[in-house]
Amino acid sequence: MFDALSERLGKAIHSLRGRGRVTESNVRDAMREIRTALLEADVHVDVARDFCDTCVEAALGQKVIETLRPEQVIVKIVHDELIKLMGPIETRIPFVSQPPTIVLMAGLQGSGKTTTCAKLARYCMMRGKKPLLVAADLKRPAAIDQLEVLGQQLEVPVFAERDHQNAVRVCRHAVRDARKLDRDVVILDTAGRLAIDEEMMNEVSQIANSTTPHQIYLVLDAMTGQDAVATAKTFDERLELDGVILTKFDSDTRGGAALSVKAITGKPIKFIGVGEKLDALEEFHAERIAGRILGMGDVVSLVEKAQQVVDAETAARTQERMAKGTLGLDDFLVQLDSMRKMGPMKQILKMIPGVGAALKDLDMPEEELNRVKGIVHSMTLKERRTPETIEASRRRRIARGAGVEPQEVSGLVKQFVQMKPMMKAMAGMGIGQRMKMTQQLAQSGMMEGLMPKAKKGSTRYRPRRPDKRKRRRRR
Repeated sequence: MFDALSERLGKAIHSLRGRGRVTESNVRDAMREIRTALLEADVHVDVARDFCDTCVEAALGQKVIETLRPEQVIVKIVHDELIKLMGPIETRIPFVSQPPTIVLMAGLQGSGKTTTCAKLARYCMMRGKKPLLVAADLKRPAAIDQLEVLGQQLEVPVFAERDHQNAVRVCRHAVRDARKLDRDVVILDTAGRLAIDEEMMNEVSQIANSTTPHQIYLVLDAMTGQDAVATAKTFDERLELDGVILTKFDSDTRGGAALSVKAITGKPIKFIGVGEKLDALEEFHAERIAGRILGMGDVVSLVEKAQQVVDAETAARTQERMAKGTLGLDDFLVQLDSMRKMGPMKQILKMIPGVGAALKDLDMPEEELNRVKGIVHSMTLKERRTPETIEASRRRRIARGAGVEPQEVSGLVKQFVQMKPMMKAMAGMGIGQRMKMTQQLAQSGMMEGLMPKAKKGSTRYRPRRPDKRKRRRRR
């Protein structure tokens, strides 16, 4: 998300480089480019105009101090204004002291509301809560079945009354049973429509009046852009929303909804859906999103993701081997699997400042990572521990076992051996120095070398058989 916007903003700010001070003319030129970039990203026209006017007012007259360049001043101003535009936000769910906490989920059909209910249940479980999912979407076929399947995956109970077609009654009974079952969070999955209609709005309003939920969240599809903002405005007039959850955030290349919702409706974005898996729900932090838009990375989110998937004991063991310079390809696979659990590789690398821009044109499909694993798994234990001992005959054997070309094995081994001294040096560095070293690796192209590329039309390497006629001639 925000790739096109980030690139346009980067060019606009870069045009200020080399100026002695921030003047009105060069600021207005840069802001004109930024306004165009915002409009192309499907940001509401009023939001884009007000945002740029505010940035111009903040920038004019500011002198460039010795330690800063003009473009750095503008980056700071734009960063601060983006945070104001999307925030401030309290991302945590305010759980009540006397449970259950009732959360009503509303939204149009196709926005991913039912899946988001399950994701929110997992989010609550990770914070020590015992959620109850309520199947109150009685209009869409198989909606109850879908929620029950998701509940089974999470081992979370699902309340459903298939004999009744009254959603208000189902929700009321669910809240009553939640107290009996000692469930401290109740998540109501209400019905949606392809478009807003009076019947749906009346039903969800009656559910809200009957159950008095503590939080009402509207689930919006980020890919619908300005339509999502209009939908939020209509729902808020009837429901008094407490927040918005943007789904398909990883698929929206423009980002207009994320930048417009708060400014137009006054309702904050609480969570964002960043994938199809049930753990792909993140808290929305305005300052982190602003950093991503401006290519500054998002180290805090990266650390939080790592803490969720990386075992502390394994991390300590890897750190020790890095310091000794004995890191092997087995350790590399462990780190690769950990990163894959955190999300798509390219998305993770973008969170490191300076790396996203260096790797913006690099394609990292999952099958390429599987090829790396195949190569390593075709090696003996000794070869994995000391890959520098792998010579030509071993490379051919490994290539046959992995179904790749021998050159791909050579490339992987060569790059890993070259990176070992750097990784040993990184073991004794602080976080800032490590980030700088990672940027240098990305810009040097070494990371690309660790991702072998398959030839088109060929999924498995087959060694060529020698031509019999040439063999006869040699004889």
